[in-house]
Amino acid sequence: MVLFPNCKINLGLHVLQKRSDGFHDLETVFYPLPLYDALEIVTAEEPIFSHSGIEIPGDEGNNLCRKAYELLKQDFPQLPAVHIHLHKNIPIGAGLGGGSSDGAFTLRILNTRYNLGLSTAQLEAYAARLGSDCPFFIRNAPCLARGRGELITPLQLDLSQWSFLLVHPCIHINTGWAFGQLTPGAPALPLEKVDWANVPAWKEQLVNDFETPVFAAYPVIGGIKEKMYRHGAVFAAMSGSGSAVVGIFPKNGIPEMRWEAHYRVFRI
Repeated sequence: MVLFPNCKINLGLHVLQKRSDGFHDLETVFYPLPLYDALEIVTAEEPIFSHSGIEIPGDEGNNLCRKAYELLKQDFPQLPAVHIHLHKNIPIGAGLGGGSSDGAFTLRILNTRYNLGLSTAQLEAYAARLGSDCPFFIRNAPCLARGRGELITPLQLDLSQWSFLLVHPCIHINTGWAFGQLTPGAPALPLEKVDWANVPAWKEQLVNDFETPVFAAYPVIGGIKEKMYRHGAVFAAMSGSGSAVVGIFPKNGIPEMRWEAHYRVFRI
């Protein structure tokens, strides 16, 4: 069985306070975009995890696809051994949620393929145990997220009449470092009060708290945002804790721009 885990972008991101469990309370809007990995799961004689595409750093035992399988196996011992193959295309360490999407989609495939009978709410609960962004990818629709990112409220937001430019400068931002640079606090404009129907107004209304420290440490990332505005973006921002920058342009209105040869650039 094959599914294609997609990425997300953050529209606004406020870090409100540090929690007693070491995490942070935040608020953000998640919006899905059609930039995909590919995930195949088949029954096997023994558990296998393989991957292709972008190199995945770190210990394979920490991969969220493997963790998703192990999480369900604990509660569903009848789950057979599987071969999971992940073709990685979504940039890693970019703030696009690719790893979270892969883990959530693994839960979805296993639930469907092996008739586990889990509801959407149950899948979201398992996804929350994998990571803060994972529950979003169960429903995979625009939402306002609070808490660690796992408390989701659907948001009526249709951006199909706009074009998106994603630029990843191949800089890996450590999320723990990024949180450590922040002083949490209440936003000037809570996201629930943003004029979501007026995309050009977002330039003045939406703030990603991570931009100030990340742009200071990596000025090239801030330069990408500025370049998008110079070339006609109605809104541009870093996604998540970076380092990908997303620009929203009029439909089919993304102009030609020169980028460094090692950048990964996606037009959506």
